[in-house]
Amino acid sequence: MMEEGTEKKEGFENHHQQEEIYSKVVRAGKRTYFFDVKATRNDDYYLTITESKKRFNRDGKSFYEKHKVFLYKEDFDKFADALTETVEYIKENRPEPVEREPRKPAERQDEEKETALTENYTNVEFDDLEDRKE
Repeated sequence: MMEEGTEKKEGFENHHQQEEIYSKVVRAGKRTYFFDVKATRNDDYYLTITESKKRFNRDGKSFYEKHKVFLYKEDFDKFADALTETVEYIKENRPEPVEREPRKPAERQDEEKETALTENYTNVEFDDLEDRKE
């Protein structure tokens, strides 16, 4: 029940319970990035950028490690310019990628190491030794 003299603004409670205005999700390998537009109490918009990575405790239970950046409207242009400039720099100046062999499962790597270590030795069969005794 409302007290006398108070007015309920249309949509006020709903607006502040759900302050996210717009959201964009970018999945990038083991990371997920969330770009969320939110509103302040004065209905001013700002951006949060959240990086989320799935991690595991020692007991094997998973949790999400999150890092947030808050970006306010007075910094939008500077941030966008710096991001664009930095990405362009990387595209133009990165060294050529070095081609590497795909990683192999540990068991196959162990077998290959064993083969490499024994490769220079003569394979002696017990049957061969018995034949020489005669």
